[in-house]
Amino acid sequence: MAVTDEAIEKIKGMIVSGALRPGDRLPKESELAAELGLSRNSLREAVRALSLIRILDVRQGDGTYVTSLDPQLLLEALSFVVDFHRDDTVLEFLAVRRILEPAATAMAATRIGEEQLDALSAQLDALGAQPSVEELVACDLEFHRGIVRSSGNSVLCSLLDGLSGPTTRARVWRGLTQEDAVSRTLQEHRAIVSALRDRDAEAARAWATVHVASVEQWLRSTL
Repeated sequence: MAVTDEAIEKIKGMIVSGALRPGDRLPKESELAAELGLSRNSLREAVRALSLIRILDVRQGDGTYVTSLDPQLLLEALSFVVDFHRDDTVLEFLAVRRILEPAATAMAATRIGEEQLDALSAQLDALGAQPSVEELVACDLEFHRGIVRSSGNSVLCSLLDGLSGPTTRARVWRGLTQEDAVSRTLQEHRAIVSALRDRDAEAARAWATVHVASVEQWLRSTL
């Protein structure tokens, strides 16, 4: 094992064991290196690596702290990674979204408030009958984010946020090349809201599945 990898594993072990908890400040570099049997250089590299994936927070002049370790913070790295996907793997990301998003939408059916439902409807009304592709895609991202957030599961919300990168490009392509994509997307969005208003989890799940699957089906035919 490379020395930096070893240092990462040792710091990870301290966090997992509870020796270091969210918000804790790490001991001074010299003290921690001695405690873990590491060189200061390898420790420094490990801290740098762990700060990139939001495990540690290096505050200049103040020290290094364990972050909150909240799922939303930790899964930000997922969004960065998926941006490097190849075009032929976007279908795999969409397939994962097709599994997760309908489940989250069904969960939201029993939790989402009337105020949030009114906000979703108003968001769709504000688009008008013929929004631009860019407006539609931006609305689509916020629309689904709002619903998933209402599922009450922060991990699920963060995972789906991270998967939106490659699927955004697919939605843009679809909007530019398929004539009925805009009206169809708005119709599917309204059907999802209607199912949520009825507190019908299975109908909400079904419409969310149709919505993601239609993008996936179109993209599969174009690649």
